[in-house]
Amino acid sequence: MAIASKGSRRIVVDGQAYRWAVRPRPTYAQGLGAPLTFAVQQVGAGEGQILRVVAAAARPDHWLGEPVTAIAPAQVAAAIRLGLEAGWAPAAPGSAFELRLPAQ
Repeated sequence: MAIASKGSRRIVVDGQAYRWAVRPRPTYAQGLGAPLTFAVQQVGAGEGQILRVVAAAARPDHWLGEPVTAIAPAQVAAAIRLGLEAGWAPAAPGSAFELRLPAQ
């Protein structure tokens, strides 16, 4: 499954283009404080593997008073590099590769 161009952002990391997106609205679990997640896919990879990144804190728009995080392009770039080091193969077909970010 590909990440749609609408609602996603483009980022170039080490000369390779990627698209990344955060869900527009929280899931029910995320609304209750579950960690923020975002997806990354290599541009031009077609049906390549998606990197699913799980942050260490909740979304800024969750419903409770838990600690929150916002995702910046620098954090996305760092997550892409960590995913590649951990074995994410963006051009290979397959199910999503999950990467859990450590608490900062």
